Amino acid sequence: MKMTHSQWLGLSVLLGLLAFSLFGILFSPYSLSEQNLDAILQAPSASHWLGTDHFGRSMLTRMAHAVGLSFALSLLCMLTSSLVGTAFGVWAVWGGKKVDNILGIVVNILLALPGLVVVLLFAAIAPGSFFVLYLAISLVQWVEYFRVVRAVTQGVIQSPARQSSQMMGFGRWYQFKRHIWPAISPSVFTLAAFGGANAILTMASLGFVYVGIQPPLAELGLMTVELFPYYSDAPWLLAQPLIVIALMVFSFHLLAGKRA
Repeated sequence: MKMTHSQWLGLSVLLGLLAFSLFGILFSPYSLSEQNLDAILQAPSASHWLGTDHFGRSMLTRMAHAVGLSFALSLLCMLTSSLVGTAFGVWAVWGGKKVDNILGIVVNILLALPGLVVVLLFAAIAPGSFFVLYLAISLVQWVEYFRVVRAVTQGVIQSPARQSSQMMGFGRWYQFKRHIWPAISPSVFTLAAFGGANAILTMASLGFVYVGIQPPLAELGLMTVELFPYYSDAPWLLAQPLIVIALMVFSFHLLAGKRA
């Protein structure tokens, strides 16, 4: 599968943001929570390339950590939810009617609950826990993979090519690699890209209402609400996390586009 120009653009922006995060974390002379109350709300300068916040902390350092945190969450959620959803989707078809019915009941229960409510519930149980937030988002997202993979796999299982492989004695792993995975992989990759964007938005939303990642850690949504009271005095500070959130979400959406 070849990537389109828009997908290359999305991937390039994401890699650029990842490089910014890594270099900012590794080479910034300032620590994440280092304060300088004599240098608050400074504009970008040679000493502080992105300025300083209301506590005199380096915005470059904090933005680098926040972007890295968003990438870590999105990639972990994409990997976990895609693996779980794909495995259960294929198992529902191959495991027989009983397995399909049990998994269908579990999925219907999760679909009956709004995803954001589930994430908020987990976040309220363990405020500020990155691990709990990751589990909650993955729990919500795997359902979409399951539904799509199950639907596509049902058609592949009945195909003459797959049945011929079975009659010739090939095992299920070969049948999965040869017939099922080529059919489901485009949908899985598309769902993964959208899932990465949704994970970033979800974490930012929780940070905006103070139930996500807690200070002194830097998180894009939390930084937005912390800097909002100073939008008239230092609008460049509030713009930074908002622009990064928009760029990350937009880039993941570009990455989810159709392949040539």
